[in-house]
Amino acid sequence: MRNPQPTNLARNLRRNESDAERKLWSRLRSRQFENLKFRRQQPIGKYIVDFVSLEKKIVVEVDGGQHNDLRNIENDKQRTKWLESEGFKVIRFWNNDVLQNIDGIGLKIQEYIDTLT
Repeated sequence: MRNPQPTNLARNLRRNESDAERKLWSRLRSRQFENLKFRRQQPIGKYIVDFVSLEKKIVVEVDGGQHNDLRNIENDKQRTKWLESEGFKVIRFWNNDVLQNIDGIGLKIQEYIDTLT
């Protein structure tokens, strides 16, 4: 069986987003956050990132418990390393943190953006 095209996979991920992704997207969409345009489930190279501002080259990842598995930890490290080699800055949050403290997550993203400018 062939791997689906990245755009088709990204479209499917957008349709089946997690509660945490939905909550964070409500804060990032439509230039609500620092007037930055964010995209969700965006293909970059062979990866699909949760959220990205192409303007600032910031990737925001929202991770569930499966990312705590040793294999996934290594995959995430490789993914982050590749994205950084392409000039992106990557920031990660756990689903629980997004769901329980969306305002704090917004502040962390803001602080991260401030360090880049």
